[in-house]
Amino acid sequence: MADFDDGRQRYHRALEVFVRGDPEPVMSMWSRREDVTLANPLGPPVRGWDAVRETANRAASQLADGEGFSVECIATYATADLGYELAIERCRVKVGGADVAAPSSLRVTNIFRREENGWKVVHRHADPITGERPADSIVQS
Repeated sequence: MADFDDGRQRYHRALEVFVRGDPEPVMSMWSRREDVTLANPLGPPVRGWDAVRETANRAASQLADGEGFSVECIATYATADLGYELAIERCRVKVGGADVAAPSSLRVTNIFRREENGWKVVHRHADPITGERPADSIVQS
């Protein structure tokens, strides 16, 4: 589905801007419906447009000078109205006021829905787990 791939690519280009601290292009790609959800590595999962917007704005405020953004797509699938991608996003970025950019890699799942004005993000989960970890790493102490 070429239009789904085009929507994904537009979202990736918006993420290039997000890692420089500007959330607006990414937020323009999100659905405004109340069933949207976001689980980012900087806070708890949230539901609803207002909470997603607030959480994304807070995350973008912690990022600056992102460069070298790339997406390693692991899998995609789309029907006429719903699609997803599983990927690793990589870049160099200043995080939390750091003076120097550091490498960042996130494992992401993005779910898109076809709406009246094109493909929109309805869910994003991102975390820093991109390789194997010991089983006890999931135990909280």
